[in-house]
Amino acid sequence: MELVIDRISKQYQNKIAVDRTSLTLHQGVCGLLGANGAGKTTLMRMLCGILKPTGGSVTLDGVDVSSEQYREKLGYLPQDFGYYPEFTGRDFLLYLAALKGLPKAAARRKAEKLLALVSLEHDADKKIKTYSGGMKQRLGIAQALLNDPELLVLDEPTAGLDPRERVRFRNLIAELGKRSIVLLSTHIVSDIVHIADTVLIMKEGQICFSGKWEKGEEELEAFYLELFGEETEHA
Repeated sequence: MELVIDRISKQYQNKIAVDRTSLTLHQGVCGLLGANGAGKTTLMRMLCGILKPTGGSVTLDGVDVSSEQYREKLGYLPQDFGYYPEFTGRDFLLYLAALKGLPKAAARRKAEKLLALVSLEHDADKKIKTYSGGMKQRLGIAQALLNDPELLVLDEPTAGLDPRERVRFRNLIAELGKRSIVLLSTHIVSDIVHIADTVLIMKEGQICFSGKWEKGEEELEAFYLELFGEETEHA
């Protein structure tokens, strides 16, 4: 399982949002940290095939990001994923499973399995509009896992969650990293330190740090402050 990002760029008129970034990612959790405007969301949207790069390429096990085969291996949770407030959690997953072409019986089995995985099995028949922020985020993770993705892209998945929900979410992401490439974008250093096998720090469209963070949370926060001149968010 290998995601290869080769000199990928994205330019909007006079602004370069992502500047010739190259990375190779393997199975595990990769934490992407950076200030607002650093290029994180643009990079992730290109990795999901939503934005077309100005230059460079993205492949997963040799399969290009523009292909249907790549999309079949992809799971994505954007910052604000779309849901239907009048749907129940179960109906929402069954609806998306149908869009993905899963047969009815298989879709029901998969939905029940994922509802249990994200601890929503007892709330599956409640309308999504009654869910807390954490419950909606867990449902978002479930929808991203419907196709058993090899690449899971999560953009700010713990934003706005209370401490208990955050810990539950981190544990879930850590488990998913045992069988997938998980790219997790966040402003929150503790999310990165606790679960990331690899840390990426992005500044002005480029990766300025890539590797395993061997020090602690305070040291990473100090490094972030030095890079960006601002403190990170806290859980």
